[in-house]
Parts: sequence; structure tokens; C-alpha cells
Amino acid sequence: QVQLVESGGGLVQAGGSLRLSCAASGMIFDKNDFTWWRQAPGKQRELVARISPVGSDYYTDSVRGRFTISGDNLMQMGYLQMNNLKSEDTAVYYCNLVPTRPWGQGTQVTVSS
Repeated sequence: QVQLVESGGGLVQAGGSLRLSCAASGMIFDKNDFTWWRQAPGKQRELVARISPVGSDYYTDSVRGRFTISGDNLMQMGYLQMNNLKSEDTAVYYCNLVPTRPWGQGTQVTVSS
């Protein structure tokens, strides 16, 4: 059973950077796509980024060029580097696999303008 624990969120000013981490016990990056999602208040959870075992990546339009997804199978860790943050990036961020596993608690990212 995969367990997901997100960390690295916080309060940052617009234009700043954060690096989110995902500790994933039992995760197998070389067999599953890895994803980051986010959910802003009053909105549905949305897919932010996705990376395949061979490194093919996808980003939602609003973060492309600013965010970078990566994974380390040896360390069973996943990451989301977020640069040039904007107020609209404020949300709780979650990591997961494809197909999805039970969700973790997420990590709050708040960007002040």
C-alpha cells in the first residue's frame, strides 16, 4: 500500500520559489506515472503536472515554464519545483500516482501578492 506524505509548502511572496517534496513509501517511479495536484478554496482538485517513468512530462497551461516535476525512485521521493509563484498558485498541493492511490494530507502553498 502506497503512503504519500507531502511537505515543503509555506507562505511566499509573489515571484518567489518553493520546492515541494513527496515521500512515497512503496512508490515505484519506474512503473507508474507520478503526479502533482492542487486544490484551491472553493475549486475542484486539478492536475498540475505529471511525469512518466521514462521522463515524459506534462504541465497544465498555467504553470508551464514555471514548475518542474521530478522523481527519485531510489529515494522514493517526488518533487515539484515552483518558480515565479503567483497568487493564483495558492492552494493545497497533493502528490499521487497513476492510477491514484489514497490521498495524503497535502501541503499548503500560499502566495501573497
